[in-house]
Amino acid sequence: MAALIEKKTPNLPVRFWEKYSNRRLAKNRTCAKFPSLYKLNYVDTHWQELQTVNGPYYLFGAYFDNRTLVERAPSVRIIGQIARINKKPTLFCQLWFEEHKEPAFAPIYEHRYLWQRVMGLHHNGVMQPYMLSCQVPASFKHDVPQAVSVVERPCDMAKTILKVFNNLPQSGHKEGFAVCVKGISIPFIDFSVRLVEWLELLFILGASKVMLYDHDMHPNVSKVLSYYEKQGRVEVIKLPLAGRQPNVFGLLNKYLKSIGFGKAYQETLPYNDCFMRNINRYKYINVVDIDEVILPKNSSSWKTLMDVLVPKALNESQELTPSDYVMRHVYFFDDMGHANETVPNVPRYMHMLQHVYRSPNYNKKTHYVKCFHDTDRVLTVHNHFPLSCIGGKCSSYFVDTADAHLQHYRKYCVKGLAKVCEEKYRNNSVLDTTILRYKEPLISGVTETLFKMGFLDHLLKQDFSGAAFLEQN
Repeated sequence: MAALIEKKTPNLPVRFWEKYSNRRLAKNRTCAKFPSLYKLNYVDTHWQELQTVNGPYYLFGAYFDNRTLVERAPSVRIIGQIARINKKPTLFCQLWFEEHKEPAFAPIYEHRYLWQRVMGLHHNGVMQPYMLSCQVPASFKHDVPQAVSVVERPCDMAKTILKVFNNLPQSGHKEGFAVCVKGISIPFIDFSVRLVEWLELLFILGASKVMLYDHDMHPNVSKVLSYYEKQGRVEVIKLPLAGRQPNVFGLLNKYLKSIGFGKAYQETLPYNDCFMRNINRYKYINVVDIDEVILPKNSSSWKTLMDVLVPKALNESQELTPSDYVMRHVYFFDDMGHANETVPNVPRYMHMLQHVYRSPNYNKKTHYVKCFHDTDRVLTVHNHFPLSCIGGKCSSYFVDTADAHLQHYRKYCVKGLAKVCEEKYRNNSVLDTTILRYKEPLISGVTETLFKMGFLDHLLKQDFSGAAFLEQN
């Protein structure tokens, strides 16, 4: 039962609570008692509320960070939001351990902002994403905390408690790559076939795990993700919005559209939750959308690509080991290419394999890029770049487009490029068949999956020559 509850609400320490709550965990009778899970300040299934003199904090996840380069290791990182930008109150962690009846107390030594002020929205009334950090006291440094509560005074009776993620690999060694995807809020469009093709390509390239966040999803999309979850290759986490924002099916999607650029603001929380959950399990984290893929030009996989990039980056910098490897952005528009032309021997439902014409121009070097983040060095991530790195300044390595780039499949440019889209990105096209190197295994994997899920017969009867299918996606 406890395992099932934690699967549905992974940030709640249910198993720890059931195992140790009868031991009366506390500092003493009047100080820092372990809170009952029945008496927490739940906002919904995934958020807990901490009332402070500066207003409510909404807490989402907690993570153990004992990486070699972390100055205050080991630390516990806590991700949450607060709708204020005033001076932050003094807060403390109550840290709970397997082998100790009493908690350890540790002050929050950092409120790290998970956004860039220059990008706007830095004002009261907007949910501000933060990472709070507290250092595990020296007398407990050989123990891993299982749960953490955040309080204003050490002896307070906590109204929040979060499971502390550690997620050490069973082998003791990190795997290669994981992919993090923002909260998906597309409840009325069925992009399940496109999603299968995208996931199968990621697995061919070398992704061991893809983690996605669910605001609102079409039933067929949920069905696809459930199929891959059972295989252990995908993890889906339900993601309601914090506080009093609308979490009503369908209305949530409209709300996110209504706040415009604020939607990107909401995305940093799931990105950083995913990143912190996986810092011990994977060497590199790739933060992308479901219509993007990093594609090597001359290498067969992400691993063989990094075998080329790592020594090249070290040779060029001669001093700094890169914190992240930055891929230039290029568009593959849905209507680009010759009218009604199809790629031979490729099913019409394979969107990426059927779209092999791209814009001749890349976006600017730092615009709309995506990265492979080195989990030994990056501390927090943004939609495109790392926000901060361990030890100070990040050392980004910009990958030559002859080695790899980011393929972005869209109908049109993003809003910020609308005025120059036709002239700069859509006037001409370039044939780019790099993806066809993966044609055989990709067609095989997608077709098998669609058949097993019962989607294939319906697809084979569709006419993909019209605009209706493209309009859905």
